Amino acid sequence: MTTSNDLTRYGYRQELSRQLRSRDLVAYGLVYMVPIAPMAIFGSVYAGSGGMVALAYAVGVVALVFTAFSYAQMVKAFPMSGSVYNYAGRGISPPLGFLAGWVILLDYVLVPGLLYLVASVAMHSTVPAVPVWLWLLGFVAVNTIINSVGIRLTAMVTRVMLVGELIVLAVFLAVAGWALASGKGRFSWDAFYNSDTFTWSLVAGAVSIAVLSFLGFDGISMLAEEAKGGSRQVGRAMAGVLILAGVLFIAQTWLAAMLVTAPDALLAEGDVNGTAFYDAAAVAGGGWLATLCAVATAIAWGLPNSMVAQVATSRLLYAMARDRQLPAFLAKVSVRRSVPINATLLTGAVSLALGLYLATRADGITLLSSLINFGAMVAFLVLHVSVVVHHLIRQRSGNWWAHLVMPGIGFAILAYVVVNANIAAQRLGLAWLALGVLVLAGLYLTGRRPVLSGMAATEAAGRDMARV
Repeated sequence: MTTSNDLTRYGYRQELSRQLRSRDLVAYGLVYMVPIAPMAIFGSVYAGSGGMVALAYAVGVVALVFTAFSYAQMVKAFPMSGSVYNYAGRGISPPLGFLAGWVILLDYVLVPGLLYLVASVAMHSTVPAVPVWLWLLGFVAVNTIINSVGIRLTAMVTRVMLVGELIVLAVFLAVAGWALASGKGRFSWDAFYNSDTFTWSLVAGAVSIAVLSFLGFDGISMLAEEAKGGSRQVGRAMAGVLILAGVLFIAQTWLAAMLVTAPDALLAEGDVNGTAFYDAAAVAGGGWLATLCAVATAIAWGLPNSMVAQVATSRLLYAMARDRQLPAFLAKVSVRRSVPINATLLTGAVSLALGLYLATRADGITLLSSLINFGAMVAFLVLHVSVVVHHLIRQRSGNWWAHLVMPGIGFAILAYVVVNANIAAQRLGLAWLALGVLVLAGLYLTGRRPVLSGMAATEAAGRDMARV
């Protein structure tokens, strides 16, 4: 008897090991999102939102709750690795699935490189004797070794690192709260709403930056073939992680906003040195708190966050390769470790090369952040469309709320954010998409048009799930 998570009906074998429990998925998602992620980009979001940094994160949570709901609908229909690549390919059409996978590659392939670079630059500023390139090499080597050993070791390491991040965050929240109660800073609701600077386009532009902190909850969907509880467990973990992280993001940025000593200068000049949050921490507790937050952020981005990003990226490469839409060697799974070993090693190598290259560019971090956000949001838009096409049109679902209203609202919010995103990111993102169209044309010309395994079985499985 087959189950809802049996891959054979989709034309695949169960090659990855189902070892992850609910707590592993939640820890994975939180580590990927980094509970203290806003510390690194606080100044940019603050300046971009006209000081309404907490509002930017609140809007981000609302927007992505709809996206998490759409993910839950699609992972239930197609409980396998590949995320939007599989959802669009099976829910709409294989060619569109390829393009969706190509777009989300812009996110997944670039994310580890960005994380390694940010962490290495931060650690170099803390320990100048160690050059940036050596920090990069060290971070990449450690994570690649851990991820190559097996998913259980990755899960164990991420849980330990998550505890450390939460302790640092708890210390900041306690000290900052006490400082405000003692008269330091100025209690204000301006971080949520400031009538002098508020415009929806301004907030949307800030959300396009803040969404970088939320990227990661969607990565849980990449572990659908390694979760013991299957699709239902994955969907619940995604929603829970998103809401929990959103609350933590809003709380820390609101407190930090009230401790900014020169808000007008930060709005006018931006966070040139990237130290706005740490400056606020210094106001609250002194230099020790600023150093603690800075070092914790660097380690969080360089080790656990990059580690789980590498896992997600390798699973996407693996899923596309086993469908012959990327080189076949990326589909190789280690028999002993049950991990896509070649995809894992390639992700590490690309991240190292990308990090070393961008370390030589003054605008490397800013440009890469914008590109990653653009790729993710475009992929989310495709996800919402996939829900409507697969469930409402193909499966003739009568659940209009779940399969039209919810994805429709999510699509509208994200479309507005994409339109107000960084112009350079829009141009480069569209150029990447155009390159994907050319690659797709090349696949057709060489007789390798996108075809996903078990499509006929998938249609039958989808009808069965719709009845359930």
